[in-house]
Amino acid sequence: MNWKRLEVFLEFFIFGVIVGVIEDLIAIKVVTSEPITWRVIGIIILIALPFAFIGEILVDKIDFVEIFEKFFEKNENQFIDKKN
Repeated sequence: MNWKRLEVFLEFFIFGVIVGVIEDLIAIKVVTSEPITWRVIGIIILIALPFAFIGEILVDKIDFVEIFEKFFEKNENQFIDKKN
């Protein structure tokens, strides 16, 4: 793995952890009456880590643009065939 790719991976991973922690904090505050303590934040971080990792692996390995292009091209051709 080259350094540039590792840098991009870590940027998205850290961003994913931060966003995951923020959304979990919001959910806990809105849904429960549980006070936000350092223990709760620690648990949230432990929960957010694997999801951020899995999310980054999916983003890094799967080319969603190619999949969407194939999907929409296929649907567009079916629409044109039905129209004629």
